[in-house]
Amino acid sequence: MALPPRVPRPAHDGSAPVRVLTVAGSDSGGGAGIQADLKTMLALGAHGMSVITAVTAQNSLGVQGAWELPAEAVRAQFRSVADDIGVQAVKTGMLATAELVETVAALLADLTAPVVVDPVGVSKHGDPLLATEALDAVRTKLLPTATVATPNLDEVAQLTGVRVASEEDQRRAAGAVLGHGPRWALIKGGHLPGGDAVDLLTDGTEEHWLRAPRQDNRHTHGTGCTLAAAIATYLAGGYEVPEAVTAAKDYVTGAIAAGFPLGTGIGPVDHGWLREGTG
Repeated sequence: MALPPRVPRPAHDGSAPVRVLTVAGSDSGGGAGIQADLKTMLALGAHGMSVITAVTAQNSLGVQGAWELPAEAVRAQFRSVADDIGVQAVKTGMLATAELVETVAALLADLTAPVVVDPVGVSKHGDPLLATEALDAVRTKLLPTATVATPNLDEVAQLTGVRVASEEDQRRAAGAVLGHGPRWALIKGGHLPGGDAVDLLTDGTEEHWLRAPRQDNRHTHGTGCTLAAAIATYLAGGYEVPEAVTAAKDYVTGAIAAGFPLGTGIGPVDHGWLREGTG
């Protein structure tokens, strides 16, 4: 696998680097959420910024508690960053409640920058991170703002009712997700059986099947957050969607291969593998 690229850094002339905003929850264990997003953005050459939607008590064993922030706090964080610093792409993750989904969707509706929606429903350990009553707001308010939506198979089932057990099912799932308004759908097939991890990226006309060898490593905490943050970073750097998703998959595949034990449960992917891998 070729090393994935980094987005260009500015010359030392005082100009700003590529700016990417994550709107997501905090993972106290540092493997997923805001922490994973910011590490990914830095690893790929961008300046990461954050709007924290919720605080979790979380480690390698699971989520022990979660507390969402008030909508006014989320709105104020977003406006503070967007109105002064500006954003070139946005990634959304854990939004927790219908009120926060609607708040964030309204903020994104006014942006011209690309948006990557990771419709986080459950944690790696199966802990719920989105209220059931928020699903309709995700479908009707959030997904229409997305340049790319990146659901895993559990999230596809939550949002569309489509159960994916094969690559043909991925095609059906993509059509169902696109029916809710995103420009592109990335149906992640990492949980399907088989030798390769196969994802389908489509806008309903083009199809891109992205395959990577399955990594024999149980330490995969943060894969979804990391992939979505990488896609947003490449989009901010000027990549077209297929190229951005392909480069992001290369990055996350390397991060999974380098994932390491932490605590007594499932450890995180290694967001710094690219720097370490290049000496």
